[in-house]
This record gives sequence, structure tokens and C-alpha cells, in this order.
Amino acid sequence: MIPNIAKNYRFWLLTLALTAMLTAFIRPTQNQPRPIYNYTFIIDITRSMNAADYQLDGQAVSRLDYVKHSLRGLLAKLPCQSKIGLGLFTERRSTLLFEPIEVCQGFNDIDTALAQVDWRMAWAADSRIASGLLNTLQMLEKLGTHVVFITDGQEAPPVNPRYHSDFAAVKGKAKGMVIGAGGLQAVPIPKFNHKGEPDGFYRPDDVPHRSTFGEADLNPENIQGYNARNAPFGSEAAAGSEHLSALQESYLQILSEEAGLHYQRLTTLDDLATALQIPDFAVQKTIAVDVRWQAAMLALGLCVLVYVRIVRGQSPGA
Repeated sequence: MIPNIAKNYRFWLLTLALTAMLTAFIRPTQNQPRPIYNYTFIIDITRSMNAADYQLDGQAVSRLDYVKHSLRGLLAKLPCQSKIGLGLFTERRSTLLFEPIEVCQGFNDIDTALAQVDWRMAWAADSRIASGLLNTLQMLEKLGTHVVFITDGQEAPPVNPRYHSDFAAVKGKAKGMVIGAGGLQAVPIPKFNHKGEPDGFYRPDDVPHRSTFGEADLNPENIQGYNARNAPFGSEAAAGSEHLSALQESYLQILSEEAGLHYQRLTTLDDLATALQIPDFAVQKTIAVDVRWQAAMLALGLCVLVYVRIVRGQSPGA
């Protein structure tokens, strides 16, 4: 009698488990409130972003490659109906590759675009971070998207303090975040030849170590070889460490505050996802959520009960 009961019990549990598994194949959904996000990522592709101070699988990788890896991983963590746009920054301005598109339907397109981002896309060699951030905010002001500006913060050539970008006109008009990429320890910047092939690293005499634009920010009496017309910055060659690069975190924090944006250093994918999925950036919507996992868990639970019942129904020594 007991074996027959156990046998019948097993049959019905397996039947229900099969039904639950078949239900999963019809992709059941359930309307649930979910936070939805809309971001436009602007990636710095200037040459300092080629500095290799990140690690992936035990190998040193460039800042740009790590940014691409992190953003591609972030796509899978964003809920459907979220939107992603993509743009690039170099010199003094940003350019938009595409406006925000839905992340699930456009996953392959966004992922492919991120994979193809390359420093060779730069249209100029200079890197005016403050000007680029200001230009980005102006460009995206009416797009209804959250700006995510990703850079190491290195101005090249160094910015003249007399000519500071004014964010007053755009502050508070757009929400977003500045993401600081790179390590805090200065590392060499890779150099490439005209074919785009590695050619060592930049040396001190390869780069300018001070700005020679406009008026000098120093008292003329303190400038060696000063001449108002011919040598407003003096006759001495400037020495410095602009051939090396580190994350200019304090500078980016100042720019973020002036622009009314959040700031986050890029460390891990999980930290990036947590930083970007904050309530300040979310819009609550009721969407159809995939609940196949519920059917799968039910099927698994029923299968487990089959074996629990059999063990309890067997006589000792069976």
C-alpha cells in the first residue's frame, strides 16, 4: 500500500514539475514597478586614456579598455526599458554617436558600438576636460538624458587658471555623473607612430608642461625672460611631469560640483552599477517583468519533494 501511494505521489509531483517547466517556455511576465534609467555615456578617448593602470584577468589594460569592459558589463545589469546613448570626447567638445535607445532591444547594437570605441577616432590631440564637460552638458541639455562623462581628468596642455570654464548657465539643468578613470599613481602614457603601432612612451620633451595660451597667470616680475608681446610666459622651457598620467580626482570633483553633477571613481563593475542606479537617476514605471525564474524554482522544488517523499516512504533496509 505504502509503495503504491509513494509511486502515485511521485507521478503527480513529476507531472506538476513538467507543467511548471512547460510554463517557463511561454515566457510568463508579471506587471511590476521597476526603476528605469536613461543615460548617455561620453567617453574620453584622448591619449592619456591609453595609460595601462587597470587589471583584467591578471593582465594590465588601458583605461579606455577598462571603461569599455565596464560599460558592456553594465548593460546586462540595467532593467529593460532603460535607455543608453553613446558619445566620444576629445579636444574641447563631445560628439554624439547615437541618442539613447532601449537597452534590451538594442543590446547587441550598443554592445558592438562600445566594443568598437578606439582612441584613433579622436579628431584632435588636445584634451580640455572642463571645456569638454561644458560642451557635453550644453549638447545634451534638451535630450532628457542623464549625462555620464568618463575621463581621467588630464588636461593637455595644462589649463591656464585665468581661463576657467563657467558652468553657471548649465548647472542644475541636467543630472548626471562624472566618472574618474585611472589610478592615483602616475604612469607612462603609451606613444604610437603614424600607423597606430606602439612606439614606446611619451618623454618629457614630447609634451608641453604649461599652457602658453592667453596671458600668464604669474606676476611678470616672477617670469624669467618675460616680454609682453614676444614671450608673455618667459623664455625658460617649462619642466614638469605631463608625460606621465594619473587620475586627476580632486580636479574632477571640483568640476562635478561646479556643474551640479555627482562624482564616482571607476573601480569595479559592481561599484559602477551601484553608483549609477541611485534613486536620483531613476524613473519608476510599471513594466512586464520576466518571471520564468518562478516557474523554474517551482519545478525544482517539486522534483526535490519527489525524492524526499520516496526516502520517507521506504521501509528500513530497502
